Amino acid sequence: MMLQTEPVPVRLEGARGPLTYAQSQKILADLKKKSPDTGPLEHHIAIEEALAGNPLTVGNKVTLLQDGQATYPAMLAVIRSAKHHVHMETYIFDEDEAGRTFAAALLERAKAGVKVRLIYDAIGSNKTPREFFERMAAGGVEVREFNPASPDRLLLLNQRDHRKLTLVDGHVAFVGGINISGVYLRSRSGSTSGSSGGSHGAADAKQDPFDQQPWRDTQVRIEGPVVADLQEAFLKQWARLKNEPVITDKAYYPPLKPAGTELVRAIAGSPSSETGVNAAYVALILAIDNAERSVHITNAYFVPHPELVKALERAARRGVDVKLVLPGRTDSWLAFNAGRSFYEDLLEDGVKIFERKTRLLHSKTATIDGVWSTVGSTNLDWRSLVYNDELNAVIIGPEFARQMETLFGRDLADSTEITHEAWRDRPLQSRIRELAARMTAQGL
Repeated sequence: MMLQTEPVPVRLEGARGPLTYAQSQKILADLKKKSPDTGPLEHHIAIEEALAGNPLTVGNKVTLLQDGQATYPAMLAVIRSAKHHVHMETYIFDEDEAGRTFAAALLERAKAGVKVRLIYDAIGSNKTPREFFERMAAGGVEVREFNPASPDRLLLLNQRDHRKLTLVDGHVAFVGGINISGVYLRSRSGSTSGSSGGSHGAADAKQDPFDQQPWRDTQVRIEGPVVADLQEAFLKQWARLKNEPVITDKAYYPPLKPAGTELVRAIAGSPSSETGVNAAYVALILAIDNAERSVHITNAYFVPHPELVKALERAARRGVDVKLVLPGRTDSWLAFNAGRSFYEDLLEDGVKIFERKTRLLHSKTATIDGVWSTVGSTNLDWRSLVYNDELNAVIIGPEFARQMETLFGRDLADSTEITHEAWRDRPLQSRIRELAARMTAQGL
């Protein structure tokens, strides 16, 4: 599945539309000065530009945020500063300390005359009382539920809105894997000063020290021209839920000046798209297939499509440093054991696998060749590939990639390596459990 790109000039998108050839070349030249090895940088830019969908945009600022302790204050500060609108799309919105704090911030802005819109997933938030959302609606927040369960919609239960997007005034957006839930704020004592985590199915913190830790996850704050693409993704989803025309009011698309130096592409994957395949998954496989030095992936639910498995194995066999950091514990028995059923073949081909200790891993990130990075909601499983609406940001450039590599190193240091020898000698009972989980997971 190697992508053969034609030797044509790379064209980039700026705040005012496509850049001229000279402008594009200047952007690339500036990026090359910051990268000690320009080959992979230019190569990955060309690959990303060859893909369908939103183009790469220049002039963006991307701030890496680790876990709820850093992400929630950043999100709340921007929400509370909103002057025109707040758009939020989330899989899980729990009624706990975190959920109530965000609800209060949304209600306060609605009361001040700001247009506030919220999309939440019916299954992801199925343990949140309906009255919680009704109170927000009564307070002026426009609330829409994604794919509610009903007798005539049972076949659609697999189709979920798994995106995590918060967007304020058309200027600032947050994208990643972090939902609105107290599981991201657990203290060492096992308390969030609220509920125990709602819909996740985690064990009681008093019974299991592992569950006293906050979940490990990653988010990004984005400013710059690519925010317009994220805005479009939200407004299309909003319109789709009520079969309405998409809002095109210019007030939701303010002029966006360059805010930084990153090249960013917004990828909104949906099974309702023309291809029916998650574009973020395709972009990742192509980036892996064209990797020259390294592939470093952190992912929460690893039940990969055969094409991804082949891409990882091919990369490792040609000498690329392929490392996967996967959960050592999880809230999904099925995904955890199904994922482990792929370990033996991957290890045999040279892929290095590590399992995260102490904290439940929920991140969905990757960094390739020290220049290509992605952060978003897409898990490496069949559900994300076929059924879910997902949202990722692809960031190309050495500076952001260095931050991602630092974060990957921290996760690696807190993980245990799974060696081929030890895994080959695991008990028969484990093999049977993994095979059963794999067959079930792929048959969903």
